[in-house]
Amino acid sequence: MKYIGAHVSSSGGVENAPLNAKEIGATAFALFTKNQRQWVSAPLSKKSIESFKERCEEFGFKPFQILPHDSYLINLGHPEGDGLDKSRAAFLDEMQRCEQLGLDRLNFHPGSHLNKISITECLTRIAESINLTLDKTKGVTAVIENTAGQGSNLGHTFEQIAEIIYQVEDKSRVGVCIDTCHSFAAGYDLSNEKGFNDAFSHFDKVIGFKYLKGMHLNDAKKGLNSRVDRHDSLGKGELGEETFKILMKDKKFNGIPMILETPDFEIWSKEIAQLKEWAGII
Repeated sequence: MKYIGAHVSSSGGVENAPLNAKEIGATAFALFTKNQRQWVSAPLSKKSIESFKERCEEFGFKPFQILPHDSYLINLGHPEGDGLDKSRAAFLDEMQRCEQLGLDRLNFHPGSHLNKISITECLTRIAESINLTLDKTKGVTAVIENTAGQGSNLGHTFEQIAEIIYQVEDKSRVGVCIDTCHSFAAGYDLSNEKGFNDAFSHFDKVIGFKYLKGMHLNDAKKGLNSRVDRHDSLGKGELGEETFKILMKDKKFNGIPMILETPDFEIWSKEIAQLKEWAGII
């Protein structure tokens, strides 16, 4: 079964996210549990937590259908002590918010070396950050999102992600989210059947499908191996519709939240309906 949705607004409280997801016909959704552009936010209120859980139950959203995203400010591979400590504290807060909401995974961008430390050292710092956070939480999986490789961002190759996972002590609580736009921008040609199959065969060999805990479904404004992270609406970018038709028919991608982050939120309901049609969901 395919679970398809979008990264919906939680403006006014996290309890509004499941309502916003339901209104666009989603069977999965992503959200920010706090303001993603601030280091510190007020704690979740008991009322918001209870209302979020009640609405998820009412609309049929189970934890495995929900893929919260952490703050864009966090860099778990930060080369400087102060920046690393600040990022680790913020990441722990994000994981604890997921615990409070009864969610079982948190999606995050792995980190950047900022041209100040080696790739190897940065990957180790990211893994150490995950280990420290998992030791202080329970029940929530840290889900590494692949990146486009823009600037000094790491996680654009499957090998880099595999190295992080290798250094995570509790492998039952680490996973991966694959973004179609990021993959294409990083050099994995998902735009045709051969390229798609080759890329995910490589993914399975290097990382393994058992670690796949979510996907972001985005077309790409820039070309193959551009290393530029620019999302486009489905079928309007360099990937085209073929990628998403293949994806929707492939049972290897069943049972995980598949999340739109396409730029035109006004057509999310149409995009979700189209994806459901390709997946054979009535």
